[in-house]
Amino acid sequence: MQNSKLLAPLLVVIAAALWAVDGIVLRPSLYSLPVPLVVLVESSIVAILLTPFFINKFSSLRYLKKKDWLAFFGVALLGGAIGTMAITKALFYVNFVNLSVVILLQKLQPVFAISLATVLLKEKLPKEFFLWAGLAIIGAYFMTFGLSVPNFSTGDKTTIAALFALLAAFSFSSSTVLSKRALRNVDYEMGTYLRFLFASIIMFIISATTGDIYSVTIVTPKQIIIFLIIAFTTGGAAIFLYYYGLKRISASVASICELAFPLTAVVLEYFVHGNLLSPVQWMGAAVLLISILKVSGIKVFNFNAED
Repeated sequence: MQNSKLLAPLLVVIAAALWAVDGIVLRPSLYSLPVPLVVLVESSIVAILLTPFFINKFSSLRYLKKKDWLAFFGVALLGGAIGTMAITKALFYVNFVNLSVVILLQKLQPVFAISLATVLLKEKLPKEFFLWAGLAIIGAYFMTFGLSVPNFSTGDKTTIAALFALLAAFSFSSSTVLSKRALRNVDYEMGTYLRFLFASIIMFIISATTGDIYSVTIVTPKQIIIFLIIAFTTGGAAIFLYYYGLKRISASVASICELAFPLTAVVLEYFVHGNLLSPVQWMGAAVLLISILKVSGIKVFNFNAED
């Protein structure tokens, strides 16, 4: 029973870790492409691959209410379009080298998510939750920066990157809460498909409007392979795992589990760029991991079970 309770938070942690792999290992290869085109292609590939498996299930969608459709549209707009474009743009601005500001602002995501979950989903959070959630954010900070302060020495682009990272943090946290609402009347498989289907439609409109869609001709064979890897791992597969977990835990708990993103990012920084963690950073990592485990076992009450 205990293992079953830990499975859902663990899958959210794995999904967040995969997103870090995306940002540090895979996405740098797409730097030469316009950001809207990058998001359009990755969303469309997943939507196209999943369509044959869900086309026969479209009849079940007639039971969805207007608020269900609005929730999925919000998820696609905020998480699939705005959030993904913002974090990609932020990483592009710091050239995937100085990630400190981007990672720091991602730690604000649980603050946004917990606030929105309390207001929109009526999740009642016990005092114990705030204790471990606060420790998780503190641990994530020291894990990333140790006893130093964030590096703002990359020039004017750092400010722009920070603004995009802040927009991404708000968008992804909003998407977490809306995803919890959107999954209320559908299974996680259909939820994954609708998220990418709506996102690809939104991104097609954005890319066509900006003219970035015509840059598809400059996509290289290597970048096509990267897009396919993203679709099967850090894109479609990660959202699939994430929605499975989110269906079974609260949005507030999920937002803390998503701090696995900066944890994985820091570890990858060592393996990819040779940046070794200090003893203080290792202590921060330990606090973060312990806090995530504690938060995962806390019962969060939802008084908005009915629409």
